[in-house]
Amino acid sequence: MTRLPVVKLIWGMVLFAFVAPATADILLIEKVRERMLRDLPGNGLSMTEVEARFGAPLDRHAAVGQPPITRWVYEDYSVYFEHQLVIESVLHHEAVVRETRRRLD
Repeated sequence: MTRLPVVKLIWGMVLFAFVAPATADILLIEKVRERMLRDLPGNGLSMTEVEARFGAPLDRHAAVGQPPITRWVYEDYSVYFEHQLVIESVLHHEAVVRETRRRLD
């Protein structure tokens, strides 16, 4: 009698193994697409230029490490600086999920 639940559990795990990577790929594609559609701070901009163009961040994290890396947090993305220059702008996962759901609704 306990054999049936075990078989169901195994089949459930097998199906999940196929579905989970597909979901991750879709989210990654959506993340790239969303980043391309947004006007994010580009590499090489100074802190002053970023603040003038995109406004004040919601939060500023102090520099850490060597070279010093600073992070500014905006509503949908974070901007990373090395010394005073942008090295990367990264969309927050929640922003991508929210936009994807909005498009599907």
